[in-house]
Amino acid sequence: MGGDGGGDSVIHFVFVHGASHGGWCWYKLINLLVAAGYKATSVDLTGAGINLTDSNTVFDCDHYNRPLFSFLSDLPPHHKIILVGHSIGGGSITAALCKFTDKISMAVYLAADMVQPGSTLSSHSSIKSVGEEDIWDYTYGEGADKPPTGVLMKEEFRRHYYYNQSPLEDVILASKLLRPAPVRALLGVDKLPPNPKAEQVPRVYIKTGKDNKFSSLRQDRLVEKWPPSQFYILEDSDHSAFFSVPTTLFAYLLRAVSFL
Repeated sequence: MGGDGGGDSVIHFVFVHGASHGGWCWYKLINLLVAAGYKATSVDLTGAGINLTDSNTVFDCDHYNRPLFSFLSDLPPHHKIILVGHSIGGGSITAALCKFTDKISMAVYLAADMVQPGSTLSSHSSIKSVGEEDIWDYTYGEGADKPPTGVLMKEEFRRHYYYNQSPLEDVILASKLLRPAPVRALLGVDKLPPNPKAEQVPRVYIKTGKDNKFSSLRQDRLVEKWPPSQFYILEDSDHSAFFSVPTTLFAYLLRAVSFL
């Protein structure tokens, strides 16, 4: 699963963050996996985490996903990974499935945008889907008379939408590390042509039961439209399961990969 059965047989998890977050948000889960003997890597997409690119210069999804694609391209021959994506990062892992099918043994969607390649419908295609415009702070890299290039949820709303079940220390950590997300790039993450080969890769969907950002009904619709091979529910999780229920999420990931 993690390699070619020879020199490297350790199961390797690779994590992809959602809008405004970065690889840092997976720190609890990575610690649990490494302590248990697994390999775990988190990726900072373009303009996120410690990636130094200004998100105001990121206008398309391929540019946004470039660090993930570079990572997969550099993997040793026959080395396969378990790819895990959160929220709109689900679009990034579907794009990776289409480009690097032979590098991925399983795709896991955590409260994530899971849209079948070739489909034009998505119930979670916009990072601004939670409601009123006044909850967002916009940035304008090309001047105020141009469309916004970056967006970040205002601090007073984050606790309710993203972290309503998460520990205060993680809410404070996020408030220091979140970065504006590139609006135009994210609007294209789930617009992919049909790819039957990619659809053969096993998929897992993990639903978040107390999610104020991505409603239960909308998650169910994604699962109904493109049924995964496995489905789990984190009953007590908010949108950020890596903060609110990391040990349960850890257990579900290990259960999922046991079927490979």
